[in-house]
Amino acid sequence: MKTIDAAAIAAALPPHTAIRALQQALRDGLDPEADPPRGVVPVAHGQLLLMPAEGRSARGRGYAGVKIATVAPDNPVRGLPRVQGRYLLLDAETLTPLALLDGVALTNLRTAAVSAAAADLLAPPDASRLVLFGGGPAAHSHLAALCAIRPITQVTVVGRTPERSRRLAGGFPDTAGVRLTAGRPEAVADADLIACCTTARTPLFDGTLLPPHTTVMAVGSHEPGAREVDDHTVRHATVVVESRAAATREAGDLIQVIDRGLLDPARLLPLADLVRAAPAVAPGRPRLFKSVGMAWEDLVIAGAAHEAVQTDESDRRRRPTA
Repeated sequence: MKTIDAAAIAAALPPHTAIRALQQALRDGLDPEADPPRGVVPVAHGQLLLMPAEGRSARGRGYAGVKIATVAPDNPVRGLPRVQGRYLLLDAETLTPLALLDGVALTNLRTAAVSAAAADLLAPPDASRLVLFGGGPAAHSHLAALCAIRPITQVTVVGRTPERSRRLAGGFPDTAGVRLTAGRPEAVADADLIACCTTARTPLFDGTLLPPHTTVMAVGSHEPGAREVDDHTVRHATVVVESRAAATREAGDLIQVIDRGLLDPARLLPLADLVRAAPAVAPGRPRLFKSVGMAWEDLVIAGAAHEAVQTDESDRRRRPTA
């Protein structure tokens, strides 16, 4: 069984390749509504998450797989990652283990890739101004993924305080042609794209400030009690989700509005419909993609990484030696 570490995942699947893999899986008929619910087991110092799935890659090979991840909220003060995990990829027919992948690198890549897959269909082609809430691995991967689909030239990084914003902005690597600055939540008033990559429990910005063309991606939570966007954003945006079932089960940004009778779940637009049929999105209103992270996404990215690594190794074996 092959081990694929974080560096190998990054080398095998640049953001644009991961984005296209997810879009292609949906075009080929993958049904996110059939995804098994995420298993969440509370433990003394956090959660154990279990995410199984089965499907086919763009090359037609069948895979099954499961991710086990841990969420330990107190880990950052110990100098350890808040989220850790591994992904076990299996052959679908024999259930033979094929590869063990770094679960954190896989999660960061697929979370940003699915956001970008949605934004690619929602955001104006010339979207260049990004407001980024957060400065952790998910924020870094979102910057890379969004730069792969839009001509990003200006990024405003927003933390909990001005000092935190400055520290976060300084932690991003130099990106060619991109100007990074620290800012405040009010920066959303000038944004084309907004990525919310935080552990916030309450809304990050005032939704009344959003320009009508803005696309918001909220990815920080899969808990009904947590949210990153406010009621106004949810009620006045075209809302796209990975699946209605997952969103109404886990997306606190939406559940808290639905439970008060302020949002009809039937208004939620599944990403698969957007990819396959490109239904008309109402003009003159923001677009919100609310992601909770799903097992089918992990499987698609794991399968694509495995195949890319196999292809690379095969190519190296065929090269003549000096």
